[in-house]
Amino acid sequence: MHMSDIFITFEGGEGAGKTTQIQLLHDYLSAKGLAVAAVRDPGGTAIAEQIRSMVKSNANEDIYVRTEALLYLAARCEMVEKLIRPHLSAGRIVLCDRFADSTIAYQGFANGLNLEDLERIGRFATGDLTPKLTFYLKIDPEAGLARKTAQQDLDRVENKGLGYHKKVQEGFDRLAEQNPQRIVTIDAALTAQEIHKIIIDRTNKVLEV
Repeated sequence: MHMSDIFITFEGGEGAGKTTQIQLLHDYLSAKGLAVAAVRDPGGTAIAEQIRSMVKSNANEDIYVRTEALLYLAARCEMVEKLIRPHLSAGRIVLCDRFADSTIAYQGFANGLNLEDLERIGRFATGDLTPKLTFYLKIDPEAGLARKTAQQDLDRVENKGLGYHKKVQEGFDRLAEQNPQRIVTIDAALTAQEIHKIIIDRTNKVLEV
């Protein structure tokens, strides 16, 4: 099978364990002799990393909600055109830490922006790029924030409070209900190895199509 269209995203609230699972899947696929690249959204290019610093900074807590959404989408456009599409064209499997679902959950459900507007501008930003598979690591927002607080100082988004993060989770839950073929919901309270096994089982099914 051509790997040129294997684009897998990882979604979930703060502290869900996405970074760990991306690394485990990256190592697993590499050990199988497959070419794989891992990227994070926002980030990956010089411009996208600058935007990431801007939107995550506690100094910018008064940023207007539409401005925030457009900055995330601008960073995603950079990443798609300069990293993801070239990786896919070269036959690499691409693993991405967050993508369009995060915009719907955070800027849509939690910040109250119009979902249709976000979807339309999102398609424009990515040139209609859609993941083949998405792993949604579902964590209780309170537990996730506690995990984050134990690891590091919280950034602007993490600092938004429990009510905000509950709305984010509601957004991810709704997306998972609407996209059952693409989004695999996994209980983030399972052990890292249990989660990894679910992920590799589902990924292998996609690779064997």
